[in-house]
Amino acid sequence: MTAPVLVTGGTGTIGSRVVPMLRTAGQEVRVLTRRPGKSGPGITHVQANTVTGEGMDQALVGTEVVLHLAGGAKGDDAAARNLVDAAQATGVEHLILVSVTGADTMPISYFRAKAAAEQIIAGSGVPYTIVRAAQLHDFVLPVIRAMGRLPLLPKPGGLRFEPVAVDEVARRLREVTLGDPAGRVADIVGPEVLTVRELADVFYEETRRRHRVSLPVRIPGKIGRAYRAGDNLAGDDALRGSRTWRQFLAASTGAGVKAA
Repeated sequence: MTAPVLVTGGTGTIGSRVVPMLRTAGQEVRVLTRRPGKSGPGITHVQANTVTGEGMDQALVGTEVVLHLAGGAKGDDAAARNLVDAAQATGVEHLILVSVTGADTMPISYFRAKAAAEQIIAGSGVPYTIVRAAQLHDFVLPVIRAMGRLPLLPKPGGLRFEPVAVDEVARRLREVTLGDPAGRVADIVGPEVLTVRELADVFYEETRRRHRVSLPVRIPGKIGRAYRAGDNLAGDDALRGSRTWRQFLAASTGAGVKAA
């Protein structure tokens, strides 16, 4: 591959890991950001907005592969549509989308937008690869930390996660970016399925904090039923990383990350 790979969200949590991995593999990278960025050897920053579509055609000109990592609480479906329009106009040969495990089964707007983005990419006519990932350790940590500040620890019944290390997700994305289009591939998730109470217990042990009394909570409605059914969890064919929640916390606290 001689043309640069364009990475949207290249300065984010996953992107900041993937971009150096692509460079180590000898790949030129073009990073798409909404604000001007500093370019360096083998890395060029271009300015565009995936949600509004502003500057997208110009950003994709001369690229053959696009790794789409940019996302947020809203607008993922609009961003996917703008990306597809630009990819079709500029002759992109491979679109890679990172999505979320349970995108098509969880009745939550964030998941639904991810599912819509998947459908837009898959129906674009541009060869594609879709990788679903579980919640990153980095995203679970502030939730558990915030819950630990409460007088009683909420214990939502049936709420389970399989958090995954960001570097393991990044390595998988590097692999598919340098490979051929493969459609929807196996999810990448962590090695454990843990309840909120289990996540909190390990957090308390690793940060040497006092355990809190749990307060049982039942999540109502469709969302509660979906979580209790495990609709946010991957199937047996998922790729499972090796880094555990405890290992992540041990490394984080060892690096000086505050517990609260």
